[in-house]
Amino acid sequence: MKVAEELRIKIFADGADLDSILEMHANPLIQGFTTNPTLMRNAGVKDYEAFGRTLLSKVTDRPVSLEVFADEFDEMESQAEEIASWGKNVNVKIPITNTRGESATQLIDTLSKKGVVLNITAIMTVAQVEEVAEALDPETKAIVSVFAGRVADTGLDPVPHMKACLHSLMCRPKAELLWASPREMLNIFQADQIGCHIITVTNDLLAKLSLVGKDLDEYSRETVEMFYRDAVSSGYTITT
Repeated sequence: MKVAEELRIKIFADGADLDSILEMHANPLIQGFTTNPTLMRNAGVKDYEAFGRTLLSKVTDRPVSLEVFADEFDEMESQAEEIASWGKNVNVKIPITNTRGESATQLIDTLSKKGVVLNITAIMTVAQVEEVAEALDPETKAIVSVFAGRVADTGLDPVPHMKACLHSLMCRPKAELLWASPREMLNIFQADQIGCHIITVTNDLLAKLSLVGKDLDEYSRETVEMFYRDAVSSGYTITT
């Protein structure tokens, strides 16, 4: 297995806590940042625009993805153009559908032709990737975020699924495939192996980077030590 420094895939940190983002910004392994309205709500963000503008004033050297939150496509378009104006390193996140399941491909086509750098999000299927590839302007950069972790949650193997998604994007060389919602450290290496361009990683998963390449015999001993220490500290006894 490669060490983390040898990975070709770009690691984007996924979160909405400004202090944590700035801390991760100091890590050269982190090559971009993504967030969404749910992460922002969970982090206690009250003012969307203030948060977005502050984040972009602090992080100017790496891509930052900020998501629209309207449900009507004309409102999404207005929000996307406004968010895009906040910084040159912004990727505007557009969901693949609205809450009624109506496709956003026409909006994607419109914005991409205007030169707005998009991050199309909440994608699950290969067919959706194919639709997005058709809608994207070939001269405009974009990120196509497939929620491989959620695909895996349904019992499907995400590796062949993501390989098929990657193949569907071959006609758009300026579009990058992003492996979203990874569930374990192994997913980073799986995504790297198949040639996926980007993977989003949350704080708890990033904390496990130090385990990459760890000696498994030592890891086994440390695990036994943990069990022993917790049993002793709990005062457990068995009458024999």
